[in-house]
Amino acid sequence: MIRAVLLLVAIVCLIPVGQAYYLSFQHQVQEQEIKGLLETEKETGKQTDIRKEAGKPEEGSLNKLKTLYGENDDFVGWLAMEGTNIDYPVVQSEEDAYYLSHNFYKEKDKYGCLYVKAIADVYTPGTNVIIYGHNMRDGSMFGTLDRYRDESFFREHAAVSFDTLYEERVYQVMAVFETRLYQEDAYPYYQFYEAQTEREFQDFYENVKRMSLYDTGVTAKYGDTFLTLSTCSDAGDDGRFVVVAKKMP
Repeated sequence: MIRAVLLLVAIVCLIPVGQAYYLSFQHQVQEQEIKGLLETEKETGKQTDIRKEAGKPEEGSLNKLKTLYGENDDFVGWLAMEGTNIDYPVVQSEEDAYYLSHNFYKEKDKYGCLYVKAIADVYTPGTNVIIYGHNMRDGSMFGTLDRYRDESFFREHAAVSFDTLYEERVYQVMAVFETRLYQEDAYPYYQFYEAQTEREFQDFYENVKRMSLYDTGVTAKYGDTFLTLSTCSDAGDDGRFVVVAKKMP
């Protein structure tokens, strides 16, 4: 009887573990499917205008991203960072929290999808574009972003690639920091999208450099634009791990 009870307890305890492994495997399969769409489009060599909405460019769309936009018209770009597992599509919805719980195919999914908020100006671009993503335990989404805690890792992987529907972009990591959103002296980096004045620009720049875990040696001047990557950290429910990169010419 005791053995039967212990066996039952073991089975019950293993069910969540099995579910986690299954979801992780399922997510990996989906990742490969999406990356397959990207690779297929790279090989076609066809030039196609993707969207003709007001305020969006009508020409010069990147061939390699056309199919992905066809799968999901919320798709705005592709983020990749060498040395990490980050190699994913980025989406934008009018409902900011939607992709916290939905994947690229708009299915309910705890992994969510990398996304920018509706306020973000991805195409122009604005002074700062913030990409959000979950910090997953299996290393997916932004689960390996915190490798940038290590300065030696940064030295070998300073470049960030973010291709939008119309432009291939390369950024250089400028600051890496951890913060808590609701601490009294916490700088609200998540509110900064557009610098209307040089003073606003300097306020953002000086604060992220001040909070950086180490000196990257990368500087910026008024008129430069940034890419900010934000995910949860182990500093608590309101803890965030953040990487800020400057767009290269």
